[in-house]
Amino acid sequence: MKILKILFWTLWRIWFYVLVTVPIIVLFPLLFLSILSEKTYPQFFVLARLWAKIIFYGMGFYYKVEREEALEKGKSYMLVANHTSMIDIMLMLMLVKDNPFVFVGKKELAKLPIFGFFYKRTCILVDRSSSKSRFEVFKRAQKRLEQGLSICIFPEGGVPDNESILLDEFKDGAFRLAIEHQIPIVPMSFGDVKERFSFTFFSGSPGKMRIKIHKPVPTVGKTQDNKKEVKDEVRTIILNQLLEFDKNKKAL
Repeated sequence: MKILKILFWTLWRIWFYVLVTVPIIVLFPLLFLSILSEKTYPQFFVLARLWAKIIFYGMGFYYKVEREEALEKGKSYMLVANHTSMIDIMLMLMLVKDNPFVFVGKKELAKLPIFGFFYKRTCILVDRSSSKSRFEVFKRAQKRLEQGLSICIFPEGGVPDNESILLDEFKDGAFRLAIEHQIPIVPMSFGDVKERFSFTFFSGSPGKMRIKIHKPVPTVGKTQDNKKEVKDEVRTIILNQLLEFDKNKKAL
């Protein structure tokens, strides 16, 4: 039985990378045209959402989402969520339809073949070891917000090495940006993603993920002096929901 599980996990993980790569190759001409100008980013976003759906459903996943409040179409938001899996990227793209957004992510992913070509041309890359790079993030994010886009940051700053950590401490960047530009912060709680598709190779399974999109946290009137209280408020919202998901896990 154990050998069969290992065989399944091996083939399933390989299938994931097939699903990541093949749609990019098939859609390459359209994707390439859509990144020639920042003005055509909304068209790229539509294609990226299609790519995300192919991967998500192709892996045998599905989700149930609860939304506390609908997002205002075309409005800029700061989108934040807990981060435990590569699938978080696909989920975010699928869940947010009418508010095209740009990811802020680590520059190392730009080295990946094929995926990295588009990643470095459409996302805001950050080298967390460089203060200059972090400053550049603010300049690029401001430009994107002025274009009417939203920003997505996973505020834990990466996936915790210790998978027993339910929610790591949050970095300041997302909250500093949101306050600076007075845009609402949308907390999202991604349940079951770690169990379904963690970074542990021999693990996971197809199945349901529970998602909750919380009511936006306003930043109008806030200053950088309020950064910590806003950060703590958002983290508490997400953490409490993750604890609730864990408590109700038997209902899955």
